Amino acid sequence: MRACAGVSVRGMKRLLLTCGLAATTFTATAADPAKFDHATKAVENGDFKAITSILVAQDGKIVYEHYFDEGGAQARRNTRSATKTIAGMLTGLAIQDGKLAGTSARIFDVLPPARREHMQNRDPRKDATTVEDLLTMSSLVECDDENQFSRGNEERMYLIEDWVQFYADLPVQGFPAWLPKPKDSPHGRSFRYCTAGVSTLGEVLQTAVGEPLPAYAQRRLFDPLGIQAPEWQFSPLGLPQAGGGLGLRTRDLWKLGQLYLDGGRANGKQLLPEDWVRNSLSAHAMAREDADYGYLWWLMKIPVGDKAIVAPAMAGTGGNAVFLLQDKHAVVVITTTNYNERQPHQLTYKLLTQELIPAL
Repeated sequence: MRACAGVSVRGMKRLLLTCGLAATTFTATAADPAKFDHATKAVENGDFKAITSILVAQDGKIVYEHYFDEGGAQARRNTRSATKTIAGMLTGLAIQDGKLAGTSARIFDVLPPARREHMQNRDPRKDATTVEDLLTMSSLVECDDENQFSRGNEERMYLIEDWVQFYADLPVQGFPAWLPKPKDSPHGRSFRYCTAGVSTLGEVLQTAVGEPLPAYAQRRLFDPLGIQAPEWQFSPLGLPQAGGGLGLRTRDLWKLGQLYLDGGRANGKQLLPEDWVRNSLSAHAMAREDADYGYLWWLMKIPVGDKAIVAPAMAGTGGNAVFLLQDKHAVVVITTTNYNERQPHQLTYKLLTQELIPAL
């Protein structure tokens, strides 16, 4: 039986909206490579539109890897907001290195003083914004990418030069009767997806570590994982973007997912503190009915049979995603160019649950 049997189209949408090689290559492990043949044919037939690559690893070994475009294994994939999660990884490293006081650090105490001095809509509650507020998409400023009327919607941010000051200038969110206040919300936080906040986290990190964010990321995260030549995006003023768009190979995305699946260990060394990984993959806010949110990780609730499993995920526009299937000790990477498709996350979800999970 298919893993998502009985799940409505609307339900699948909620789960994901919350939530050079021409041939397939395999490495011997527990899963049977032939079980993925149907997935290959379905993608090639266009059943899931423009899927560009799939990689499935189990027990730290690749069991299925296929590229469906001309870019192949060396192409840097723009997985959009899936790479927000990397900002969370760098936050953990900055805290470990003693560069950042912790998740309770107030961001305007770290940012250059001009951010506060030139701030519009001054409010003590904004001054109290912490790193954890940005990691959990739950700061008190009015910022919601899923609401076209929101002052903090990312499309408005892209129209100006200074994306961090854009965030700093936002007013405090109002909570009319039909919106639960943070104190009345699960985990005591009101979730609103806010790219501007993660872009701001990038400047917080760069200021705290005292070097360009790409250099710090390369030295502390990417080099130890064997990730080379990532393609960074920059704001109009040259700020490296923590908010998404980092170009990485499919195998690079796997390595980042595997790092968290293995409790922060890579190549026999503890790269990230185990407690940081555990906290990152714990629920700190409820994103929607079918997904909680950790430290820039979606915690997807996926129905399997008569129960649901929680699958931490890096997720971005177009249905790009990295899933951690902890019960199977597996990582699934799906990259796409389904940016203009209706319900692209649903396509990724169906591919994961109907074709890939049953093969493991």
